[in-house]
Amino acid sequence: MKRIGLIRTLTTSNRSLLHTHGHALQAAYGFSVQSVPIPGQPDGVHDVESLSRAVPRVRTAASQLAPHVDGIIISCAEDPGLAEAREAASIPVAGAGSAGAAAALAIGSRVGVLGIRHDAPAAVAAVLGDHLAAVESPPSVSVSPELLTPTGVFETLAAGERLAAAAADVILLACTGLSSMGVAGELSRRLGLPVVDGVLAAGAALAAMTSNRSQGPRHQVA
Repeated sequence: MKRIGLIRTLTTSNRSLLHTHGHALQAAYGFSVQSVPIPGQPDGVHDVESLSRAVPRVRTAASQLAPHVDGIIISCAEDPGLAEAREAASIPVAGAGSAGAAAALAIGSRVGVLGIRHDAPAAVAAVLGDHLAAVESPPSVSVSPELLTPTGVFETLAAGERLAAAAADVILLACTGLSSMGVAGELSRRLGLPVVDGVLAAGAALAAMTSNRSQGPRHQVA
């Protein structure tokens, strides 16, 4: 069983919320997941300032996790500290934003981005390029914990409908608070479109990366 370190960029003492993403990864890939929250970010990463604060904290968490796991996932669509974490750890590190965007491009060409901001996270936009068809967000939500309210759920579903109306052929969940909601299946059912969860996409990337590491180089026979 692969041991995965999961860095949550939402500071929380709610154990159920902390381990939601880890449970989903374990169910999907059979990982043994160690979830750790970074300190000082009760509203997660939601703007330039909170992103800047998260970067050194993610790096520290990755450095501490690295000796004990086979790979690390940064559970945030902004991929805060991804380059720094890869530098600090000598194991594979995947970010939910870039991994989710790559997975969306594997199954569609007009990607609708659903997050909590009016623009796509930089890590997502960089991968999608011209394939970014539209961006929508729940209008009453400014930080990820607000997604876990009746209003947050209602407005999230409505935002998904707007992306479908904009002719998106795949929807990317570009806030991992949406992963905590477990809304991907309901959106897909309602809209008849594939919906990519960035946390699970990062898990798929790590499953491949850690498998390749464990196999080592193969020698071809002429």
